[in-house]
Amino acid sequence: MISHSYDELLKSKHRLAMLLFFFLNSATALFSMVYPPEGSSSMPFPLVLIFALCCAGLIFSYLSKKNFSAHLNMCSVIVGLLWGWQIAFRFAEIGQTDKNYLLVSLLSIFFISAIALSDNFLAFCLHAVPSTICVIFLDDFQHVGRILFTVSLPLIGLWLHHLMLKRSDEFTRRMLSNLYSEREKFSDLSMLDPLTGLYNRRGLQNKLETLFNQASGHYVMLLDIDHFKAYNDNYGHTMGDQALVRVSAAIRDAVRSRDVVVRYGGEEFLVLMSNVQQEHAVRMAERIQNKVLGLNIPHLFNAQVSTHVTVSAGLAALEEGDFIQALGKADTSLYHAKNSGRNKIFYAWEEETVEASIEERMA
Repeated sequence: MISHSYDELLKSKHRLAMLLFFFLNSATALFSMVYPPEGSSSMPFPLVLIFALCCAGLIFSYLSKKNFSAHLNMCSVIVGLLWGWQIAFRFAEIGQTDKNYLLVSLLSIFFISAIALSDNFLAFCLHAVPSTICVIFLDDFQHVGRILFTVSLPLIGLWLHHLMLKRSDEFTRRMLSNLYSEREKFSDLSMLDPLTGLYNRRGLQNKLETLFNQASGHYVMLLDIDHFKAYNDNYGHTMGDQALVRVSAAIRDAVRSRDVVVRYGGEEFLVLMSNVQQEHAVRMAERIQNKVLGLNIPHLFNAQVSTHVTVSAGLAALEEGDFIQALGKADTSLYHAKNSGRNKIFYAWEEETVEASIEERMA
């Protein structure tokens, strides 16, 4: 996402460079037509063509939402050739009266190239080189060394500037990539419970956003460690944290990799199962219960059910994408499991059947 935004920023920068290129060329052409040198025509065809093409390019690039910066090289060589034609045309008119015309024209072209195309070395060369070659030929190769020296300085400077920009761009991309990776890492960490490594409620919410794109057959299971307050009071919070870690690992091991395990509260866990049938969801709940009991974590105040840590569970089907309703049913089932002696699993659909039969008897 960040890389895409950076690419969009570069495209915007290139588009502005193209607008500036057309503007400077059209402004220079207009100035040359308004203030032509003495003894020359005010509106020579090459100059009119440069002005018309650059004005059209400026308007089109400004109004269009598309990015035409990829065509900058082609535009540069076309306008550069037209400027070479214009220099040759004017030199034929005033070459003998104004001996500085060639140098002034060449510097004007390089000024436009340096301002508008400083970030694009190839476009700079394509725009400036035709005029340079034209000036060398018109000068009858009398000052080739001086012209090449005058031309080489900005070319070398722009080439070095281009290399620095390229390295800066690569460095910026690496930094953005590293920042994006770090952001993803911290985002993942913020969705995890620091003690157990399971998802927290934020992680659950993130998973729910993609859950309903999967197949049907979703079940919500709430689990609660029996008599955990008494466990903490008797063994201390350090041992309590160790028990939570072991229980969470047992729950994680008992379910499939596609299932979502969440530390929903202090000693309460939530398992979100997807693409599973009812009988398999029931077996998975029983497997979790046996896994936790098999940990053999001593529990002095759990003697009525077991001498070890146990869990009670409530299981409900997630229907029509209504997670809140399924969670409420699972919580009610868990409440019944806790009040029925603990270390039990209650299923929401069985409770509905029992309640219906009671209502029928009362009727």
